[in-house]
Amino acid sequence: MGAITYDIEIPSSIPAAKMFKAMVLDANTLIPKIMPQVIKTIEILEGDGGVGTVKVIHFGEGSQYKSVKHRVDDIDKENLTRTYSIVEGDALSGVIESITYHIKIIPTEDGGSMQEQKHLQHQG
Repeated sequence: MGAITYDIEIPSSIPAAKMFKAMVLDANTLIPKIMPQVIKTIEILEGDGGVGTVKVIHFGEGSQYKSVKHRVDDIDKENLTRTYSIVEGDALSGVIESITYHIKIIPTEDGGSMQEQKHLQHQG
């Protein structure tokens, strides 16, 4: 089994706590409303939104993918971090076993935030 990793940094003028709330705590309802062309719906299959929750994300009509199954691995509200894994779906292409994302939202000096994303693809 091999692994591929890559990191992304996304700056924002939105304060870190507000960004975390929108992107993590309110994502199930907010993301489909603000980006319906990307994410059509997010459906909780198991859990209450916390660690262990399993969701199905249905992508918008312009996407090359239909859906993925997503598992919440960790949420740390104090440190504004979240870890989740894509464990099923056509985005894995039958080649990738899972993709793990670790996201940390960091306050910046100008009152905005920086979103650091670390991606780890597990290949079989």
